[in-house]
Amino acid sequence: MRRHILIFSGLLLVALVAFGYWFTRPDKARLSVAAVSGARPAITPPRPETFPTIGVAKAVGWPQGAQPTPAAGLTVQPFARGLAHPRWLLPLANGDVLVAESNSPPRDVGGVTGLVMGYLFERAGAAVPSPNRITLLRDANGDGVAETRSVLIEGLNSPQGMALVGTTLYIANTDALVRVPFTPGQTRITAKPEVVVRYPGGGNHWARTVLADPKSGTLYVTVGSASNIAENGLDVERNRAVILEVDPRAKTFRVFAGGLRNPQGLAFEPTSGRLWVTVNERDMLGSDLAPDYMSAVELGDFFGWPYSYWGGYIDKRVQPERPDLQEYSKRPDYALGPHTASLGLAFTQGARLGARFASGALIGQHGSWNRVPVSGYKVVYVPFAANGFPAPGAKPVDVLTGFLDAQGRAQGRPVGVSVDRGGGVLVADDVGNAVWRVIAR
Repeated sequence: MRRHILIFSGLLLVALVAFGYWFTRPDKARLSVAAVSGARPAITPPRPETFPTIGVAKAVGWPQGAQPTPAAGLTVQPFARGLAHPRWLLPLANGDVLVAESNSPPRDVGGVTGLVMGYLFERAGAAVPSPNRITLLRDANGDGVAETRSVLIEGLNSPQGMALVGTTLYIANTDALVRVPFTPGQTRITAKPEVVVRYPGGGNHWARTVLADPKSGTLYVTVGSASNIAENGLDVERNRAVILEVDPRAKTFRVFAGGLRNPQGLAFEPTSGRLWVTVNERDMLGSDLAPDYMSAVELGDFFGWPYSYWGGYIDKRVQPERPDLQEYSKRPDYALGPHTASLGLAFTQGARLGARFASGALIGQHGSWNRVPVSGYKVVYVPFAANGFPAPGAKPVDVLTGFLDAQGRAQGRPVGVSVDRGGGVLVADDVGNAVWRVIAR
């Protein structure tokens, strides 16, 4: 009986995809990704979709001996292979690297939406169960390859972000920020995690990140929306599409900034100390809208979701409209292209990448599902000026490509990026099940 249900569901999905293709036709990009990138991206009229354009690269993994392609003057090698859906990284001062092996919690989504999501997850390599653990990687001889690994802590709930403050390790589970005692050098944590604060878990955007302010000890946690444009109502979006500011001593939080559909990477820009975030914008407005972005963010900022995008362009699909909020919607500082799924964020201070990549931001672009042709599937660099903002007129520069093969299939998909103690740039690849290390030749 179960086999018959699966076959029927598969046939129904094929029929739905065929219907979407022949009767609504997938929306094809009319602009390049570069045109919808930078401080002044092209924002064209929306082309709303009844049935979503589906253009996700099929996940196939890396063939034996294959690896990504670094930019000229750089070299890449595997820091670790054979991991289980590695998403996020935390290099430690002693040289060890923590990697969150994680995936979405089980989703209870029925109907057509559930069928489409199931198809996308399977095709994109995201249908595997969450390992729910953090693994410690150790490169004892400093050759850029981890010789040993150990499960540091397991039994978590779709963890992603990590932050070490003194001898306390904070872990951003999908539904709660937790902490455990940890001293660098340990290879195993047996203590039961203590809940610091709870927040909404799961939803369309399940992954949470955390960053500690080294001066105040305040923690910042990203929580993405449960939906695309609040189509299920705003009640389910309470304390979502936000960055939370957490006081770990009082175990309380407040909303630091809102209107951020799916905030992910967090980092402090080194010259100014400003907090920056990467954000995934909305779907089904066409292959050229809306641009994902990164931006400096301050207390009280509102970026428009779900009512508007890119600093005030009204999304007519969201009813009732809120034109009264338009003037308060902050325009992001830098567009990262449409549907690129820009996740990881790290500044290049301390990285050994040469003069060309000496002062700017690295962004891990997981790759699109709602664009034809696909976008992202690479790591890019955005040069910054002395004022702590992207250089005038700068466009993203490819740092690590080759995640798509000649047939357009995904050999890997980059997620978190970080700089290790030796100046290497580490990239978590959740489809290739690897961590790559990039450094100047």
